[in-house]
Amino acid sequence: MSVNPGLRPRWMQRCVASILLLLTSCSQVAPTSSAVIPPIPAGVARIWIYRNEGPYETQDRPYLRLNSQIAGISEPDGALYRDVPPGNYAVTADSYGVPFPNQFAQVDLGGGQEAFIKVSSMREKVGGEAGVGSRARFFTQLVAPDAARAAIAATPFYGAS
Repeated sequence: MSVNPGLRPRWMQRCVASILLLLTSCSQVAPTSSAVIPPIPAGVARIWIYRNEGPYETQDRPYLRLNSQIAGISEPDGALYRDVPPGNYAVTADSYGVPFPNQFAQVDLGGGQEAFIKVSSMREKVGGEAGVGSRARFFTQLVAPDAARAAIAATPFYGAS
């Protein structure tokens, strides 16, 4: 009985490819401080949106919206920015339930201005008094530039527009 000589190398190639895919998916996203961030283009504003992990933060990844239009996904412990036309923006994250007053940030930006919005979450029990389960409620808030830059520096960078 002869063994197919092409069988073993093909099997080995598949194993090596699988291991490489697995290792690639485990790689870390580069921190924002190592990304090359261009200056704000003339005539536009920049909105940074970030999220820092905390012991009680959810791992959910809600859509981020600027004036109800999807601008990205809120990654746990991640940052992104969008260059936008000057104007007034409601910065929201998809969240369960009826929005609270002041749950989401509002920002009015002129050309060349920059705003920093932090996303945070809170777990909420559902299912009556027994608390059968929980869901995440998200909040956005405007943060002072100096505090935000320090918080964003070590946060993985998930992109720009």
